[in-house]
Amino acid sequence: MKYLLGLLLVSLLASAAIADNAVDVTNIASNTVVVGYSCVAGSGATSVQVMIGDPTADSPSATGEQDGLTCDGAQHTATIALTTTAGQPPLHSGEQVQVRVGLVDLNDNVVTGQNKLVTLA
Repeated sequence: MKYLLGLLLVSLLASAAIADNAVDVTNIASNTVVVGYSCVAGSGATSVQVMIGDPTADSPSATGEQDGLTCDGAQHTATIALTTTAGQPPLHSGEQVQVRVGLVDLNDNVVTGQNKLVTLA
């Protein structure tokens, strides 16, 4: 019985930690992405990484990354500069793009992420 209670407690704590990791694109332009994020200590998240481009493309038009996240369970904001991918056309205001953003660990595993279509400001 103690084993089951302990297992239940560990399971509840783990699911609470997962629920506290979140990322959301709040603003996007042709050269920057503003992201709201939260992550808990121990989540393993070390950076926010972004890829954006044409929704039907095989590869992103631009990417960006910011290291040094603050993972304390509180809401934070990161402004990420975008770099155009070699061989891709530059992004333009008014263009509809697919944006993928994720909180990523040291091994480039996505802790939590988001994928959505937006129009560039």
